[in-house]
Amino acid sequence: MDATLSGHLQELRRGTVVVASLIVLRTPGYGYSLLETLSRAGFEVEANTLYPLLRRLEAQGLLTSEWNTDEARPRKFYRTTEQGDAIADTLRSEWTRIDSAIGDIAKTTANDKTGSAE
Repeated sequence: MDATLSGHLQELRRGTVVVASLIVLRTPGYGYSLLETLSRAGFEVEANTLYPLLRRLEAQGLLTSEWNTDEARPRKFYRTTEQGDAIADTLRSEWTRIDSAIGDIAKTTANDKTGSAE
């Protein structure tokens, strides 16, 4: 993959990881389990990218966290806040609107190339 395409794909995926993380963390989870869940869903994100993102979302008030010390190794669990839920819903709606608009543009462009009109 060339550097130009790679850069554009990274830029496109960056925002989707935020939305996916906020949605997944509506059920409390810790960083590593979030990485696994995102990976299974097709979101390739590195730990060194995800953990700073989680801290940023927490600083913005979109996530809360607490330490679970019940197990041998303490784990920090994250949960989406009410504000995070609202933002996730808004971002998801906007994503759907943008996807539809791009689909319409692609369809119009394809029709223009074939000489037909809607």
